[in-house]
Amino acid sequence: MANTTEKGYDSGTDSLDNTSQVVRFERLTGLKGLYYHPMTQVALIGFVCFMCPGLFNALNGLGAGGQVDNTTSANANAALYATSINNVLGPKLTLLIGSTGYALYIGSYLAMNIHPNAGGFVIASGAILGICAGLLWTAQGSLMLAYPTESQKGRYIGVFWTIFNLGGVVGASVSLGQNFHSEANSVGNGTYIGFLVLTLIGVTIPLLMANPNKMIRTDGTKVTSPRQPSWKTEIMGLAIALRKDPMVILLFPMFFASNWFYTWQFNEYNGALFNIRARSLNNLVYWMSQIVGSLAIGFLLDRQGLRRRVRAFLGWGVLLAMVFVVHIWAYFYQKNYTRESLPLDAVKMDIHDHGYAGRIWLYIFCGLLDAMWQTTAYWMMGAMSNDPAKLAYFTGFYKSLQSAGAAGVWRADAVKRPFMHIFISTWVLLVAGLISMLPMIYLRVTDHTEEEEESSPHAPAGEVKA
Repeated sequence: MANTTEKGYDSGTDSLDNTSQVVRFERLTGLKGLYYHPMTQVALIGFVCFMCPGLFNALNGLGAGGQVDNTTSANANAALYATSINNVLGPKLTLLIGSTGYALYIGSYLAMNIHPNAGGFVIASGAILGICAGLLWTAQGSLMLAYPTESQKGRYIGVFWTIFNLGGVVGASVSLGQNFHSEANSVGNGTYIGFLVLTLIGVTIPLLMANPNKMIRTDGTKVTSPRQPSWKTEIMGLAIALRKDPMVILLFPMFFASNWFYTWQFNEYNGALFNIRARSLNNLVYWMSQIVGSLAIGFLLDRQGLRRRVRAFLGWGVLLAMVFVVHIWAYFYQKNYTRESLPLDAVKMDIHDHGYAGRIWLYIFCGLLDAMWQTTAYWMMGAMSNDPAKLAYFTGFYKSLQSAGAAGVWRADAVKRPFMHIFISTWVLLVAGLISMLPMIYLRVTDHTEEEEESSPHAPAGEVKA
């Protein structure tokens, strides 16, 4: 049942007219109501990412995917992150295809452990995963930002990020349990097999999700069903999205920096300094801290009683403080070692060694910063639109620029650039992203997203796609 109400703040609805009214729908109750609840569907998206990219992150968080020499891994990630495509398929199929790439990629590391000459397979599977990841993350971002109302977006992002990072927590726990009594520098086949089995389970989860065209938000507004564009329309839509909302360009430096820091954190710090037992424990607390960081910044960005622009500036201030705390702290560790001073067969730091406590706390703060950065990036995009089609373009820009940045820094690591160079570039790019974001907050973030701003790039003339 639908009823007509005066136009509210939430523009993701079917318009009765372009200026005054929206249609509000009666939501289902009981088990069906629970299944079609936006939070349930965001949770299912989170579990897809829990099993697939979450476990992938846990594996890469060991440094070089758990391998002793990270050159093969870095080359694979250059191919992986350089490839990003926008969503032109239905979200369920998109998530299904995207998740299969993670199983293949994790399987390639198992093959590398069994057959040391399988480096080509790792690189090839990384390139395939690049395509799959582009599909998965575009669908994930557009649905996660379209399902909540404007006042719920920070919390929904936080819940998604919590479930997603539980994948990293579980994966790191598996690795820690298997390697706790080991002082070696690489992981065994059992760790890879456990990761692979869990990832294959995750591939099936998109089959359980509801179709977006049946989704109704908690305020009764209906989620717009995005059209399935052709490749030509998709490419044109990217240009139209930029022309209609050029302020998103001010977020591009933030997007570009959003995965850059992983190379220093995972390879130049965790992978370079610690043995497998310490790396596994570091990995566990890193992903646990991400849960705390995402929920904390999400609740701040959704805090009632403050204007949305004020909340955006508060979030910006938290990020600025975290960037400088983490990198000033890290500098005093990084200045004491280089790539040349740490030979491949060097004895690495263990959890019982002097100085380990301070270093694991730094890694916890790295995890907090990562989660806060990604959550704020998603929230900023969500503040610009409620339309899944438009949000798909924004998340496409986000993942593409994120991929471009990560490709460059992973490649720099593969060709053995100095640790300090990679560290300083990480710090500078994060600060640049924050500076660029300031005018976007002032000029573009408003209390409510206006309906006329929500015209889809795919909509015919005169049709408003909310």
